[in-house]
Amino acid sequence: MSSTYKHGVYTSEVPTSMIAPILGTAGLQVIVGTAPVNMLGENFADAVNKPILANNYAEAVQAVGFSNDFAKYTLCEAIAATFQVVGTGPVVLINVLDPSKTGHKTALTGGTIQVNSNVAVLEEVGLIIDSALTVTIPGETPETLVRGEDYIVQFNNDGTANFIMVSAAAQAATNITVAGNKVNPAAVTAVDIVGGVDTTTGAESGLEVIRQIFPKFNMTPGILIAPRFSKNATVSAALQAKTKEINGVFKCVTIIDIDSSATGAKKYTDVKTKKEAQAVSDANAYAVWPFAAVGETVYSGSSMAAALTAYTDAVNDDTPNVSPSNKTVPISKAVLEDGTEVILDQDQANTINSFGVATWLNMNGFRLWGNNTAAYPGTTDPKDRWFSVRRFLSWAANTFILTYFQKVDSPANKRLIESIVDSENVRGNGFVARDICARYEIVFNEDENPTTDLLNGKLTFHQYITPYTPAEYIEDVIEFDPNALPNALS
Repeated sequence: MSSTYKHGVYTSEVPTSMIAPILGTAGLQVIVGTAPVNMLGENFADAVNKPILANNYAEAVQAVGFSNDFAKYTLCEAIAATFQVVGTGPVVLINVLDPSKTGHKTALTGGTIQVNSNVAVLEEVGLIIDSALTVTIPGETPETLVRGEDYIVQFNNDGTANFIMVSAAAQAATNITVAGNKVNPAAVTAVDIVGGVDTTTGAESGLEVIRQIFPKFNMTPGILIAPRFSKNATVSAALQAKTKEINGVFKCVTIIDIDSSATGAKKYTDVKTKKEAQAVSDANAYAVWPFAAVGETVYSGSSMAAALTAYTDAVNDDTPNVSPSNKTVPISKAVLEDGTEVILDQDQANTINSFGVATWLNMNGFRLWGNNTAAYPGTTDPKDRWFSVRRFLSWAANTFILTYFQKVDSPANKRLIESIVDSENVRGNGFVARDICARYEIVFNEDENPTTDLLNGKLTFHQYITPYTPAEYIEDVIEFDPNALPNALS
């Protein structure tokens, strides 16, 4: 124990009075859809109805598999749009295709396959490696081969499978017969995407898995998408509902595809009717029509717009105050779901915007075009109309919760109140100085904190946040000045 007698120079530390903010991930994409998880082999259960964080393309492919058939495997579409086309990340993937589920698989056509150089190639895509898979050497007395002892299975990039013969008996074979099951992604419906909670086990599926993201990764969802499936009204409604009260407290947005399929909007004048039929009208929703193509590869509008939005945040200090509208994106054309090209001029694109829907406009390069949330034109309240404003306010709320959660249950004294007010206002002054907001201020008003609330442990702060609205309409008034001619000639 040190002496109480002091002689010399001493130092001590006190807790930091300013609280460093804990930021919510502004543009964290949460993508719900289908992936070829059968390519993971026997470990496919690890990628079914579970949130998977992927920071790059390699991690995403390793986690859920990959296929270029985006119409069947919608997670792969979003992976490609995010990591290969736009170049951003991370993402959270939730696959609902379950190879163990009766409805999500079908029998292999199977049959006899020739063995060449100890390798037999199964050309059917979607092989499920489970107890139903049987491989035999045909003959009068067929010999059943044991996986792991007689042969191993390796998947090719196109989803086909190689059966590699390893034992002497298997290597002597010229043909093998394969029987079993393959995944059937076409069987996945809106019900699977919406998901639910098993009343017996409590297991969550589909959109219900979103609840697990923050407890598992300590990251708040930023953008929810279900590429291609979101054209379904049931999925649209569920996505909009899930943007609110995540884990009871957090908020986010969703980007939704307005149907451009054979039964959807095929021309720009049909978009309003389709948007209304899908009941896409929430302030937390951003609607997009139509799809986009890179070369001949078709991507849903939602996956491309979500990737671009996340990228826009990333290049602006992970702060969602900048609208993704009028930001260039490396696509080749706007298309319907079947790949039919849609050529829009600015007047037509503006008409789509007037419906509360964003689109793609080629103005010296393709760009996302539209600032309105899906709540427009039903609401003109700036906090709910502008997509960038709505996102900033939700992000600010999430950040406040994450930053000051550590103060919950502290003594409700003057020091606590001042620490929150001072810390938040210092941060807000930074936003104002950087021209992110016109105002960002928090106050503690006595009239909003009656004694009854204080006795019940409740403190109420009042925050004023005014992010700048997008400069959507810039007008130049041009006038011919006839007096300039004689002046110039004199």
